[in-house]
Amino acid sequence: MTVTWTETQKNRLKELDAGESHQAATFSSTSVRDRAYQTLESELTERERESLGEFRELRLRPGLCRLETALVDTLVREGFVQVVTPIIMSKGLLTKMTIGDDHPLADDIFWLGGNKCLRPMLAPHLYFVLQDLLRLWEKPVRIFEVGPCFRKDSEGSRHSSEFTMLNLVEMGLPMESRESRLAELAALVAGAAGITDYRLESCGSEVYGETTDVVAGEEGVELGSGAMGPHPLDRAWRIAEPWVGIGFGVERLLMVATGSQNLKRVGRSLSYLDGIRLNI
Repeated sequence: MTVTWTETQKNRLKELDAGESHQAATFSSTSVRDRAYQTLESELTERERESLGEFRELRLRPGLCRLETALVDTLVREGFVQVVTPIIMSKGLLTKMTIGDDHPLADDIFWLGGNKCLRPMLAPHLYFVLQDLLRLWEKPVRIFEVGPCFRKDSEGSRHSSEFTMLNLVEMGLPMESRESRLAELAALVAGAAGITDYRLESCGSEVYGETTDVVAGEEGVELGSGAMGPHPLDRAWRIAEPWVGIGFGVERLLMVATGSQNLKRVGRSLSYLDGIRLNI
């Protein structure tokens, strides 16, 4: 007979980012297991203390901040313009995205009264801004935004109710170049994040219908979701330009790039600093 970690031990090892081989270990008895746990927990805790000391001495910035800077710099060099839009979103803008009261996403939204919410995505505000920019600027128009979004149901090792999105869109490009351009932009962002092991897969979306997802590794971690137009959603915004766009989860990019097992380690947190557990 073999025994495995208790649930309490498993959770603690996950907090300390123990490797998969450690987390999957089995033992001949509970006494052997508990001795092994004490040794491993002590080693991992010491590693975290050392990392925390280095973080202070080297005056580092959290990985999420460093990655955001790298993404912004890369996209600006590529000719994209950064925009910053409100975190509070009107219900009317979501309705334009076909997200009404009976939409599957509606229950996942943090509503602020009847007509406002914390934005669950960046796209409605980008559509709003693009209405004017397409009138004022020569084409192609390339913009992006990086910022927090919120969804209630997003919990688990790969989810969080508060997460950072990167949305980039290029409007007014030739119809025949849309697919190749989408692939180029996926490669641009993945490269900025230091990710080489990814692929593009066709997938379905509750908002856009068919999408092209950016998926990493054998486990198929979804890093981003791309779409192209003209699209039926465009009509509500009186937009009729060929376009491509991709929305990335920035914490997902960082999680895959660093090999972390838990999104909470790399996101906004009161328990971690740059992926280092503070409860040690």
